[in-house]
Amino acid sequence: MKLTARQTQTKTLADLYRSLDRQHAVTITYLKPGETEPTVRTIEIIELRTTSVRITKTGEIRGGGIVIIAMCRLRGERREFHLAGVLSYTQHRISYTLQHPANTTYAPPQHQPTDDVQALFFYELARDKDDADYRPRVRLAA
Repeated sequence: MKLTARQTQTKTLADLYRSLDRQHAVTITYLKPGETEPTVRTIEIIELRTTSVRITKTGEIRGGGIVIIAMCRLRGERREFHLAGVLSYTQHRISYTLQHPANTTYAPPQHQPTDDVQALFFYELARDKDDADYRPRVRLAA
């Protein structure tokens, strides 16, 4: 068992990346934000990613943490754990056993309509999944 408080974050990340590359399970002792009792989970790491950084009005930097995306063997589903919440971890030589969810792929929409303005409008909305629910408040002139 390795305590994260006794080593650098770089060493912890190197060990987690090594487990990811070799597809070995890791048992972590994790403290959720706002809770006092840590939980122990055995996870199969899918990826490690960073969160976005934002600057508050006072100039303070928030975010920028590292998130472990993994399959939890206890729940059998995909979970996210913040590296700052990992108190200790143990690397195993046990290989992955859970089925990882497949990555979703982008399916392009049909060809752009050229004869109908309303159809073109909804085609453009459907292209951007973030704005697909947008409807204008003012009627657009054709």
